[in-house]
Amino acid sequence: MSENQKKYNVAIAGATGAVGGAMLEVLRRRDFPINELRLLASERSVGKKITFKDQELEVQLLSKDAFTDIDVALFSAGATRSFDFAPAAAEAGAVVIDNSSAYRMDPEIPLVVPEVNAHAIAQYSKRGIIANPNCSTIQMMVALKPIYDKVGIKRIVVSTYQAVSGTGAKAIEELQNQTLAYAAGTPMEASVYPHQIAFNCLPQIDVFMENGYTKEEMKMVNETRKIFEDSSIGVTATTVRVPVFYGHSEAINIETNSKISAAEVKELLATAPGVKLVDDPENGKYPLATDCAGKFETLVGRIREDESIANGINMWVVSDNILKGAALNAVQIAEAFVEKYK
Repeated sequence: MSENQKKYNVAIAGATGAVGGAMLEVLRRRDFPINELRLLASERSVGKKITFKDQELEVQLLSKDAFTDIDVALFSAGATRSFDFAPAAAEAGAVVIDNSSAYRMDPEIPLVVPEVNAHAIAQYSKRGIIANPNCSTIQMMVALKPIYDKVGIKRIVVSTYQAVSGTGAKAIEELQNQTLAYAAGTPMEASVYPHQIAFNCLPQIDVFMENGYTKEEMKMVNETRKIFEDSSIGVTATTVRVPVFYGHSEAINIETNSKISAAEVKELLATAPGVKLVDDPENGKYPLATDCAGKFETLVGRIREDESIANGINMWVVSDNILKGAALNAVQIAEAFVEKYK
């Protein structure tokens, strides 16, 4: 960051949570131009001290009048608090970048993955709010965007294998406790999830809807169409919670509008923004959840042609769900916003 670069007042709503902490780390790693940093959280966290770049900051109360003079407000405090406080932040003059599901499908609010549809940020002026997509949608969009631009996509079939960190700190603790209980031969207790998560796969993320899909699955369907600005794409998803701490994995099958070979897909993705190609299966190299933790890139590999249809491609996509799936994407939106619109 240069001495003369303009700096901005930034607030983080939900600063003491896992994603809030990751937002702080991303702001530091990417050297976002900050003048003042305001950390906001619920009453129980007020007064807590957090260090950022050798500066000790005290957590303040998240309230409707906490956003005076703020330029960018990063929200990761859940949908209810976003509904309560994001409009007040926007009214105070901040642009809100919201990580919850509160505003994603609002037609007046842009839903943005910077590598995919940065142009949509311009719509922020309608309400002063920009929505961060669902974590599993984000990594899929990053991987598919170059292919969509090249040959078009007719249909997407995605199965996800999602880490417990996507549920939160209590879910991480539950997996740890169940694993220890299994090793000790004692009963495993489940409270966060409806069933044991250790050594298991749960084909339910969020609640079931009338159509038999879960809310998480329909998020992927609806958000994909909104981000691509293409309601004609067929999308179907099966989302599964697996006993992994960090990193969502996805098996993605696409049917393209015209033929593209696996080799051409690899060539496209080798230089795609936000993507790291990891595709050397003969030498045991393919994306792994254990390799993506702490990484900004979305890892893509196992790229191969679907031999059951004329224009089909299969791939395996892995990303850190707390970083690219949440905190990093939000900060990237903030970077693009201040560069072009502030």
